[in-house]
Amino acid sequence: MLLELKDITKSFSGVDGDVEVLRGVSLGLDAGETLALTGESGSGKSTILHISAGLEVPDGGSLHLEGVEINELSEAERANLRRSEVGIVFQQFNLIPSLTVEANIGFQASLAGRRDKTFESELVEELGLSDQLKQYPESLSGGQQQRVAIARALAVRPKLLLADEPTGNLDESTASAVLTAMLDLVGRTGAALMVVTHSAALAEKMDRRVRLKGGVLL
Repeated sequence: MLLELKDITKSFSGVDGDVEVLRGVSLGLDAGETLALTGESGSGKSTILHISAGLEVPDGGSLHLEGVEINELSEAERANLRRSEVGIVFQQFNLIPSLTVEANIGFQASLAGRRDKTFESELVEELGLSDQLKQYPESLSGGQQQRVAIARALAVRPKLLLADEPTGNLDESTASAVLTAMLDLVGRTGAALMVVTHSAALAEKMDRRVRLKGGVLL
């Protein structure tokens, strides 16, 4: 199993005290598998994604990526693992405005010391970004920015790709094209994919679907 979460709990401080967001969540993901994580807003979906990426530390439970207990790593070690093994696609894209499309795509791979310009060219071609490489994010449409974010996440050839509402800000036709390209590229690289989504159409395209309600998987 590539990713394994076991009995994960997480609370956040609120004005009226601690708020329990995750209550003993257990979840596994195999290499090459795609998974949709669904549920109402505030149910804890993004928190699971952030914990899986090592961006958040759970209060309890265990988290293993390729057998490594992530919770026992230092912040520097978790950051290094994210750079080399985990690709993240955020809903708000999080592109670097001062870098061109080409530089944004190669950014994470450069940090990880794994930049492969031939592979990047394949990503660019697959995602239809060949004419935008010298442009800056502000000049791109939302769909184009999301394609750049997907290319950046995949350029490092991660073992695990995590996407938080990757089509949430896109119109239906653009969302369909972006999703098709992402699934094709995930299939080619062999990465496991976990997607947080409200879209039933997107969820149906995943190998598995799980629903989170009140911090518990149903």
